[in-house]
Amino acid sequence: MKKIIRLASKGDGVTEDGQFVPNSVPDDYISDDGKLEFGAHHIEPVCRHFSVCGGCRLQYADEEVYKNFLTDRIAEAFHQQALSAPVLKTAHLSPPYSRRRVALRAFKAGKKLTLGYNKTSSHQLVDIVECPLLDKNLFKAAMDLRSFLQKWLAPRSLAQIEMTLADQGIDCLLVMPFPETLEATEAITAFAAEKGFARLSIDQGYGVETRWESERVTVTLGAVPVTLPAHAFLQATKDGEQTLVHMVKEAVGDARFVADLFSGLGTFALSFEKDKRVYAAEGMRDAVLALKQAAALAGKAVFIEHRDLFRRPLQKDELVRFECIILDPPRAGAKEQIANLAILPNGRIVYVSCNPATFARDAKTLLEAGWVLHWVKPVGQFPWSLHVEMVGLFTKM
Repeated sequence: MKKIIRLASKGDGVTEDGQFVPNSVPDDYISDDGKLEFGAHHIEPVCRHFSVCGGCRLQYADEEVYKNFLTDRIAEAFHQQALSAPVLKTAHLSPPYSRRRVALRAFKAGKKLTLGYNKTSSHQLVDIVECPLLDKNLFKAAMDLRSFLQKWLAPRSLAQIEMTLADQGIDCLLVMPFPETLEATEAITAFAAEKGFARLSIDQGYGVETRWESERVTVTLGAVPVTLPAHAFLQATKDGEQTLVHMVKEAVGDARFVADLFSGLGTFALSFEKDKRVYAAEGMRDAVLALKQAAALAGKAVFIEHRDLFRRPLQKDELVRFECIILDPPRAGAKEQIANLAILPNGRIVYVSCNPATFARDAKTLLEAGWVLHWVKPVGQFPWSLHVEMVGLFTKM
C-alpha cells in the first residue's frame, strides 16, 4: 500500500516515492494491485459532467485539501525561482454558484445543437445541463440561448458566447455569423426583451455591434456604477473581488497618494475613500473611458491615464511620488514595470496576481533589490480548478 501525501501542480496525487496517481488526494491509498482506496478527504464530485468536462479538475478534493493545494502552488512557484516560500495566509474560496462571467461555445451539426465547455484535453464540446460554478441567473441565460441559437446559428457553424452578470442583468456577446435580414433583426431584439437580457451584442468578425440594450449596462465597483464595455476584464466572482479589495486596502493602509497600475475598470481605484488621491494607469481604451466617467460622477479623486505599461512603464522619477503602488497585471506579469519599481529607495507595493509563476518571478526581482515580502493571501475564485489568485505586500525601508 502507498499513501498519497500531496497534490502535484496539475492536480494528480503523489505518493511518498514519487508515483503520480490521477483522481487521488492526500490520505488516499494505492494498493499493490493498483486499486485506489479513498481516504477521509476524498469526496463525491458535485457535477454530473465531472471527468468529461474540462472546466473542473478537483471536485473530489474536500475544502481542506483544496485550500492546501492553492497555497502549495504558490510555494512551489517560489521554489522554482530558488526562493523560500513566503508567509502564506489561509486561502479564501469563493462558494459554488457564484461565478458571474463565463465563456461558452455552441456548435450546430444538422438539427443538433451542442452548447457548453470543451471536453478535457479536447476541442469537442460537452453539452451541459448543469454547472455548479455559475450564478444561477447566468446558467439560466445560457440555457435560454439554446432555442435562439438552434434557429439562427447556421449548420456546421460555431458560436463563441461571452456572458457577464451586470447590475441590470445578463450582458451577452455572441461571436458568430448572423443573417442581415429584417426577420433576424426583429428576432434578436424580441428574444433579448423576452428573456430580460440587459444587453445582447453580435460580433461577426468586424467588431462588436450592440443589438439590444434596454439601459446603460454597468457593474458596481466600490459602490460606484461603471459602464461595462465589451470584453472588459472583471473578477470572476463578486465574493473573490471583495476579498481582493479587502486585502489590498489592508495592505495600502494609511498611504494617501496611491498608484493603481493595470487598473482596469477601477476595482481598486474606486474602492478607496475620498481622502486618498489615486493615479490609475490602464492600457485598454474603453476601460479608461469608463473609469474616467465613473470617477467623475462619483466625485472620486482619481486621475486616469491611458498608458500601455508593457511598452511604456512608469519610470523611477514618476514612481517616487507615490506612498503605495498597486499592481494587478495580466497572466504575463509585470516584468517591465517591476524593473523600475525594484530600484526605488523605499515604499510599499501591493501585488495582485493570477499566475503564481510570474508572481514569483517578479517577486524575485524585488527581493534581490532589497524589498521584503511580508505575506501572500491566496484567493480561489475558480472552485475545483488549478487556478489561484493572490495578493502580496512588499515594503522597502
